[in-house]
Amino acid sequence: MEQMYQTLVEGLPLLGLTLSDETARRLCDFGEAVVRQNEVMNLTAITQPDQVAKLHLLDSLSVAKTVDLRGKKIIDVGCGAGFPGVPLKIACPEAKITLLDSLGKRMNWLAQILPEMGVEVTCVTARAEEHAAKEREQYDFATSRAVARLNILLELTAPFVKVGGAVLAMKGSAAREELAEAKNAISKLGLKLETVADYPIDGTSHSVIVLRKIKPTPPQYPRRYAKIKQMPL
Repeated sequence: MEQMYQTLVEGLPLLGLTLSDETARRLCDFGEAVVRQNEVMNLTAITQPDQVAKLHLLDSLSVAKTVDLRGKKIIDVGCGAGFPGVPLKIACPEAKITLLDSLGKRMNWLAQILPEMGVEVTCVTARAEEHAAKEREQYDFATSRAVARLNILLELTAPFVKVGGAVLAMKGSAAREELAEAKNAISKLGLKLETVADYPIDGTSHSVIVLRKIKPTPPQYPRRYAKIKQMPL
C-alpha cells in the first residue's frame, strides 16, 4: 500500500493535479482491492504496487485533468476492473458515473465492493452496442480505455453522448495514428476533434482524445458488434 501511495503522490504533480491525502489513500484502497481480487478473477495483468499507481490510477486521473467532470454525467464503456471510472469518481465525487461492461463477474464484484468503499456509481452489465438504445445521448461524457481501436471505439461510445458533450478516448503512443484512421468515423458519428491531451506516465506517452459531439449520431449507429469489427467506419 505504501509503495502504491508514494508513487501516486509523486505522480500527481506531473499531471498537474492536487488531491487530499484522504483521496489519495482511497484511490490506493481501490487499487489494492483490484490486486487482491485478481488472485481469484482475471482483472488485470498489472499487479505491482508502483505500476498499479502509474498505469491504473494516474492514467485514469488524466481524464480528470483534461476536462471538468464536476456535476457531469459520465459513462465508462468497457470499464473492466473499473478503470478509469472508479478513480474518477473517487477523485471527483460530484461526477455521476455509470460503469458499463459485458462481463457479469466483474460487474457483480464492482457492485459489491464499491458500496463497501463508499463509492457511489451505477453498475450496468450489458454490451455497449445493445445498451446504447436504452440510454442514447443521455451523457455529458463517454470515456473508455483499452477497449478497441478508435474507429471501432467511437461507434460504441458516441451514441451515448448528448450534443455538446464529448467522447474522451484514452490512448497510448498510437493515438495520432488511430485518429487519422478514424476520420471517417468521427465525421459520420457527429463528432469533431477538439484536442489531444498528452501525459507522460511511466516514461511513455498517454493521451486523452477529446471528440466533441456537434450533431446527433445517426440512428443506424451503433451496428451489431460483428459488423462494426468487420467493417469499421
